Amino acid sequence: MQIRSARRWFCWALRRLASVEGLFPLSVDNFDFLYLAVLVTFWGNIVTELQHSSEGLNLRIDIFDEVGIGGGASGVSGGLLHPYSPKAKLLWRGAECWKECLMLLSIAERAAFSEESNFELGQPGQCFDSFIVRRRGLLRPATSMKNLNVLLDNAQNCVASCRIETIGKETAQKLVPNICLPFNSAFYMPQAVNVHPLHYLQALFVACKNLVKELSTSSHGLKELYLHKKSVQKLIEFEGEYDAVIICLGAKADMLSELSGRLPLRTCRGVIAHLQLPGNIREEYADHAPSILSDAWFAVQGTRSLLMGSTWEWKSRNSSANVSADEASRALEELLPKVSAFYPGIKDWTFTGAKAGLRAMPPLTPQDHFRFWAVSMILLVTIVSVNTGYLVDWVHGVCCTMLGLGI
Repeated sequence: MQIRSARRWFCWALRRLASVEGLFPLSVDNFDFLYLAVLVTFWGNIVTELQHSSEGLNLRIDIFDEVGIGGGASGVSGGLLHPYSPKAKLLWRGAECWKECLMLLSIAERAAFSEESNFELGQPGQCFDSFIVRRRGLLRPATSMKNLNVLLDNAQNCVASCRIETIGKETAQKLVPNICLPFNSAFYMPQAVNVHPLHYLQALFVACKNLVKELSTSSHGLKELYLHKKSVQKLIEFEGEYDAVIICLGAKADMLSELSGRLPLRTCRGVIAHLQLPGNIREEYADHAPSILSDAWFAVQGTRSLLMGSTWEWKSRNSSANVSADEASRALEELLPKVSAFYPGIKDWTFTGAKAGLRAMPPLTPQDHFRFWAVSMILLVTIVSVNTGYLVDWVHGVCCTMLGLGI
């Protein structure tokens, strides 16, 4: 989730270019009417963009999303949300990002209960009949002595807004009955959350529409927001029509002709299994119990429903959400033993289906970080932001994991 609004980032990028190269002697703040095109698989920063737009600025945002709201990898992800790496290390600007994430979640929840929440996204009369945010925390069992020591060290530097508590076997059993802790320790994040990505994205779109109406009837200038269920193959299609084009296409960014083969992104397909507790099993997953992170994870959807993930198929270019019977079978063979290691009760759950998404992972080397920055800043006249289910500020060459398929 991006913490820098699109417009502020765009202004900053132009000014940085101007100061370094003498290019673009342009003040974006002086625009009477700012036209933004947003190519998206995720676009949470649009709410912030609208809120921070200058008073009196006329602003039009056109969103181009070929699969619709939540139709991409973000919509099928597990939704386990926290500001730490798998080693419990606070991510770059993690505290700030976490604060912004919680703000957006609150905005989405309020929008879901507004009168406008019965809206059409290809499904007339759709409403939010399930959770957007499940606030039960996350639990990470230690998997080895080395892992335990690393987690212990890093957990000491946690932020107050998302604490990491080191707990023993007895406390863990109270949280998750029958949990197995090979090293008798686990790390509990009581303030971490489990998001229902599809409902969250849909609610956030409602919030955007509500905010446009509110601002347009005040002294903030004309605001317009349009969603186009359309595929865009070339950025040149927008020439002369928009002041800025913001690209948030994740793994599909490389499919734009201008970017094809130029971005050092590593792609990886992930499969998530949907499991349900059969009717003849009386012992449900405790309603107060957290979701669990380990070599595999599960995201609790309710006392009798959960998501289990996820696989890592590197170099895949398959972005389809559909999963074949063969692919689902391989995913279960890989994931079930990993989950059984800390939650043996998973054997009682029944597989009901699977979904998949294509991750776009950041470069590994500093050289590739610079290459990506250079392409973003030089190839396009406007700043390019690639949101991969990660918080990305390539100007500083750093990547923060926040919400994705394999957290």
